[in-house]
Amino acid sequence: MGQQRRATGAALDIIIVLIILVVLVFIALLKTIQVIPQASAAIVERFGRYTRTLNAGLNIVVPFIDTVRNRVDLREQVVPFPPQPVITQDNLVVNIDTVIYYQVTDARAATYEVASYIQAIEQLTVTTLRNIIGGMDLERTLTSREEINAALRGVLDEATGKWGIRVNRVELKAIEPPTSIQDSMEKQMRADRDKRAAILQAEGVRQSEILTAEGQKQSAILRAEGEAKAAALRAEGEAQAIRVVFESIHAGDPDQKLLSYQYLQMLPKIAEGDANKLWIVPSEIGDALKGLGGAIGNFNPAGGGATIPRPASPERQAPPID
Repeated sequence: MGQQRRATGAALDIIIVLIILVVLVFIALLKTIQVIPQASAAIVERFGRYTRTLNAGLNIVVPFIDTVRNRVDLREQVVPFPPQPVITQDNLVVNIDTVIYYQVTDARAATYEVASYIQAIEQLTVTTLRNIIGGMDLERTLTSREEINAALRGVLDEATGKWGIRVNRVELKAIEPPTSIQDSMEKQMRADRDKRAAILQAEGVRQSEILTAEGQKQSAILRAEGEAKAAALRAEGEAQAIRVVFESIHAGDPDQKLLSYQYLQMLPKIAEGDANKLWIVPSEIGDALKGLGGAIGNFNPAGGGATIPRPASPERQAPPID
């Protein structure tokens, strides 16, 4: 029995040793095979000294001798920095928010050349901003974002090149002037808007008055043209009526007695009207009365009426009145 127990114990010891060896081999394989993701890199040190940089894919290292110290993301990174107080040339304090777009191009330099490149970039951004904004007044600062971005990017890209960092873009998120300056700017903008509104309103009133005057002018011209045409048509009608009456009179060949009688009939119409306070008898009234007297002289007592003279025969017609 004792011998059997010793054999069983030896077998267990062998199994334990085999298990330990399998675990060690498995751990060695894990340390030997290193899989690096895409757009990443890893730093390998051997006994604390830089050996090589592992790129994306499957890599083999010496287990328990080589150590993967740092894994670096090679993609473009976006880092916003908190607002920084900066003094302008006209001694006004403005708060500026910045955003940095950077990319690691050399994993070894980013690991060994600077302790923390994020903190280094932030401090470098603050000092560069103070230098740039210190040479500008507030108005130029608010209107020169592109200029500030370009200057800031140039300084950062040059300084971070030795760290294995490339600064792709720098953006100013916000430039906040003091509250009193903001109130003054709002009042100024409000005054400018009111001024533009007043100018536009005045231009509208002016244009409206011009159009109204043009319309009245055109209306007066058309009205005058209409009145002139109407007067011409009336004058032409009256002239036509006079010609017709004149031709009718000549065609009827009236004698002096008939004309005298018509003249006497027209005298009351001449005297009509409230404004006729004075009636001047024309000198032709004598000739008319003579003609009328001659007509009364032909009165026929037997018939009880006046004898209307017949029209003169064609042979004794009076010459036409011109």
